[in-house]
Parts: sequence; structure tokens; C-alpha cells
Amino acid sequence: HKMNRSMVVLFVLFIIGLFLCVSEGSYEANWTSLDSRPLPSWYDDSKFGIFIHWSTFSVPAFKNEWYWLWLDGYAGPPPFSKDPSVVAFHCRTYGCNFTYQEFAPLFKAELWDPVHWANVFKASGAKYVVLTSKHHDGYTLWPSAQSWNWNAMDVGPNRDLIKDLSSAVRSVGLEFGVYFSQFEWYNPVYQNDKLHNTTIYPTTISVPQMRDLVESYKPSIIWSDGDWEHDDEYWQSKEFLAWLYNDSPVKESVVTNDRWGSGDSCKHGGFYTCSDRYNPGTLQSHKWENAFTLDFSSWSFNRETTLSGYMTIQNVLRELVTTVACNGNILLNVGPAKDGTLAIIFEERLTQLGQWLDLNGEAIYKTRPWRVQNDTLDIWYTQPKADYNIVYAIMLSWPSSSSPSSSSPLQVTLPSPKVSSSTVVTLLGVVGPPLKYVPLPSHPTGLVITLPDIPPQSAVPLQWAWVLKLEKVA
Repeated sequence: HKMNRSMVVLFVLFIIGLFLCVSEGSYEANWTSLDSRPLPSWYDDSKFGIFIHWSTFSVPAFKNEWYWLWLDGYAGPPPFSKDPSVVAFHCRTYGCNFTYQEFAPLFKAELWDPVHWANVFKASGAKYVVLTSKHHDGYTLWPSAQSWNWNAMDVGPNRDLIKDLSSAVRSVGLEFGVYFSQFEWYNPVYQNDKLHNTTIYPTTISVPQMRDLVESYKPSIIWSDGDWEHDDEYWQSKEFLAWLYNDSPVKESVVTNDRWGSGDSCKHGGFYTCSDRYNPGTLQSHKWENAFTLDFSSWSFNRETTLSGYMTIQNVLRELVTTVACNGNILLNVGPAKDGTLAIIFEERLTQLGQWLDLNGEAIYKTRPWRVQNDTLDIWYTQPKADYNIVYAIMLSWPSSSSPSSSSPLQVTLPSPKVSSSTVVTLLGVVGPPLKYVPLPSHPTGLVITLPDIPPQSAVPLQWAWVLKLEKVA
């Protein structure tokens, strides 16, 4: 009888273990199953990541990262014609017979200090970093076996850029992810697939490359792109994601986006990107990301860009605040130079953003959207996940007096919060008693807050955007 009882116990434990394995980690290669995977919480808590476009296109550093396509044209679909301005620049600078492939030996990264990059990104307040492991030209920043003599180890810097940056970024406590282009414009295997309706390219190149990236560098994010010419059946995306979520070394922590085949964007995958620079301005029920670049016209470094072509810190903060209030993250892009340096204006913007977040980060990190996203185009709300009795009202402009000669204190009206007798209002960064307020007259919600006088050069960087903390409100 003891033997039988032991066998029964073992059998029950086996069944329970089998059930747990199936229920916790067995995702099938279909969207119903894959889309049911919960998004790892670290991503939503982070709110802000850095995007880096850096590769052979950083050598000409002209127009943008699609330089090769503008130089040679592309049959598509959709087709792209040569850009006369790029062709003219190329001929007079390098010679008309100089091929795009000849840029690779000039991509030396001779001044690159990955530790400096990591420190700049850490100081910016970013929580994760995403690097272009391979863009549409097919050049890889790691020694990919599927990209012989067209990778950073074989030609150019002669080093594994993915390894070096991932190590530096993680050493300062940030998550590391990779951008990966599914297609390669001029890869003959890919072109042959299009001609003969075969799937040799994903089977022998793109899928093995993604698995290599995951197994070798264990990225926290797989940011897929370059998928629009084929559906996810061709790219074998669902099979890859099932492996990623079930059996890969990052199955518990990895986050993915939505660019896994034509028609998938904004419908399937992890967080939604929908389009570049996506910012709907309204609450989205599904977690999303606003990927945008400090240079208005290019993701890669462009030597032609002048000061007016870069975002101001006010531009950046507006994107951050409006995105987070509506359930998004921002992925802020910088384009380093071919030598591995960051333009001073990139460092300055990131430093400014870090200064603001050092003071006001509690209104951004680990927050959730409130019941109201904004009262005006300049007042947006967030709420900490840890305390639903607190609301942050972020002002993207400082109220001005109705009359230049008026001596009355400045006030701001917030129509949406519901105050109580115990409500407390403070301005982050200002030391002193709570701010005075009165309920909004003849209105079930709302309050009118009297703002403090802030010296132009206060002890803290109270500038660009201001955060009111409302405690014990509904």
C-alpha cells in the first residue's frame, strides 16, 4: 500500500508539473497564442529607451540611412528611383564608380568608446538601449556567419560592436536590445526568392541570424523591421517567436515589437509601433512605442543637418509626456558618426533630458495612464502604479499673467482632478509649504492652483516642463 501511495503521489506531481509547463510557457506558432503572452513588466515601467542607427551609412553621412537605395535605386515593390542629389554628392565626393560596399572599410569606429556611450545613455534617464544589429543594407555589427565579409568584425572596425556595446550598457544597469532588418535590399538570395517565390533567404539567412543574436547576446528587446515586402509566413515569424517565448535563453524577459510581416504592424506582436514617429495623442489600450529621432529628417548621422533640423529639449519633452500619458514608451534615436563619436548636440539633448528626469522622473517611471490623459494640449496626467491616490499634472508651458502689469500671483486651472479636504498640491523641485488652491467654482471636479514665484535661476533646473503632484485626489 505504501508503494501504491508513493506511486500515486509521484504521478500527481508529474501531472501538476506537466500542467505548469504547458500553462506557463507553451506558446504555439499562431497569433492567438503568441499575442496572449503578457508583456514583461520591466518594459512598461521603463518608459524611455535610446535607439541607435549606426553602420556603413554613417560613412557618407548624407541624407539618411537609405543612402544606398537613393544612390542605386530599388526595384521594390514598391520601386524607388535614384535621388539625383545623392548621386551628385556621391560622384563629386567619392567618384561615380565608387560602390556602396567600399564604404565598409572606411567605417572604422576609431574613436568609439562604448563606456562613454553607456554613461551618456544612463545619465539621460533611459532604461534601455536598442542598436541596429543589421539595417536594410545587410551589413551586420556582429560577426554573423550568414554575412561573410560584410560585417563589423571582417571589414571596418574589426570588432564585435554588439558584444562591446551590450557589455557596456549592462554594466551601468540598462537593458540592451537589437534592431533587426528582416530584408536586405540587394542580397542576391533575397532577390532570387522574390523571382522564384521561394523561402531560401529566411531559412538560411534572416532566421538563423536572429537566433544567433538571441543565443549569443541575450537581448532584452527584438525590434524587427524591414518586413513589409512579405507576410509573416515568408519570414517564418510566428515560428521564431514561439521559439523565442518558449525555449530561448531570454524567454522570460524578452520584449518584441509588431513588425513581423506585411499587415502585422499595430495588430500582432509585443508592443505596437504602428509607424515611425507614432504618437496618436489619445489613450491606447495596447502598450505602444513612439520611436522618433532627434534629427527631424534622418535616423542616421547627417552632416548636412543644421541647428533648426534638430529637436529642442521642449520638443523632446512634449513627445515623452504625451506618449507616457497615453500608455506609450519613447525610443529616442541618435545617429553616431562613422568614427564612433556622438554629436555634441545629441549629448546636450540627452543631458538635458536626464536633468529633467532626475527632478521629475517620479511622474514618468512606473506610472500608468490616469482616467483623463490631458486637460489641454499643455497639461497631461500620469499616475504612479504604487498609489492610486496620487496624480501628476505635467505642464508643458508655464502659465503667463493675463496682464503684464498685474501683481496678482499666477494660477493654473486643472478641470479634471476631484479634490477632497485632505488634498495636498506641491510642485516637484520646490521646497516649502504645499501650494494654495481652491476647488473650481460651480464644477463637480477641478481646482485652481496658485503657483509659486520661481527665480529665473533657481537652485534646481525648474525649466522646460513642470510637474504638479496632487495627493489624495480622485
